Amino acid sequence: MSGARLGLLHTVPALAVTFDDLLKRTGHDGDIVHVVDAGLLSGAIAHGVDDEIRAEVLRHVQHLADDGADAILVTCSSIGEAVEEAAGRVDVPVLRVDATMADEAVALAVERAPADRAARVAVLATLAATLGPTGRLLESRVAGADRPVEVASRVVDGAAAARSGGDQATHDRLVGEAITAAAADADVIVLAQASMAAAAAGLDLDVPVLTSPEGGAAALLAAVRKLPA
Repeated sequence: MSGARLGLLHTVPALAVTFDDLLKRTGHDGDIVHVVDAGLLSGAIAHGVDDEIRAEVLRHVQHLADDGADAILVTCSSIGEAVEEAAGRVDVPVLRVDATMADEAVALAVERAPADRAARVAVLATLAATLGPTGRLLESRVAGADRPVEVASRVVDGAAAARSGGDQATHDRLVGEAITAAAADADVIVLAQASMAAAAAGLDLDVPVLTSPEGGAAALLAAVRKLPA
């Protein structure tokens, strides 16, 4: 659908630029509308994805739909389950950023793992609030796999504090070290938050490291291509 209007909801302000660049590099020629609400993430960290968070996610999604978005992407994995609930309440496609990554992670792990053991997916996050939603998403994909898949998750200690303190270099170093350590045992590594993606750049590993921005952007564009002309 040429010229489609895309809506994006972020909880990390810097991701607006990341996704804007990603989408424009594909040659997308329609409007891109960004809404940023950092309070959604801080609320999810403080008290989980409760009714208040769900209502705010729906409010933002409904606003983007009413503003003419042909499809909507929410770029925060921590509120992914609220995104799925909101998707059923509006008349345009609404996507969670990590869904494509989860599908790819399980497929790749099954493909790469030796036949004599279960496939292994390592999930890394900088926030504990993200591990639950991403872990449950992966487990839902594992249930449909044609062989056993083990999912191991961990929080990269200190990375979130470094980033919130403005020390992106330390954040990236800690995440990079965790990725390298996980590569010793995993068939695939998943970075649970879009804000972690830059830390994987430049690492020379034999294990695939999956990040959500590219997959989320591709899924958003695929959704609008399926819409009636």
